[in-house]
Amino acid sequence: VQLQASGGGLVQAGGSLRLSCTASGFALDRYVVGWFRQAPGKAREGISCISTVDRSTLYADSVKGRFTVSRDNAKNTAYLQMDRLKPEDTGVYFCAIGEPWCSYYPDQFGRFGQGTLVTVSS
Repeated sequence: VQLQASGGGLVQAGGSLRLSCTASGFALDRYVVGWFRQAPGKAREGISCISTVDRSTLYADSVKGRFTVSRDNAKNTAYLQMDRLKPEDTGVYFCAIGEPWCSYYPDQFGRFGQGTLVTVSS
């Protein structure tokens, strides 16, 4: 059973990245998928979430209008499209699964995957 975030990298401010969250060993479609990030020296913060059946979404104010969360249950994968990136978006990004509802709070998610580093240069 594994959950893995990937797709991070170094990008200039204003650029884009797409992160993937791939599940193996279990069906991702049973769970809401949350995205979190942790900047150096800061606490982990919830930035987005997508629910299961109706695929409703949540976005933190800091990313609203720039980031888009989606999921492809056939591929057992969720995505976070990040556009118009800013230096303050720099951090390690994690995906996590939970149930039954979306949330910004890490303790409401039961499993976190390994993170992927996003670095946005100015």
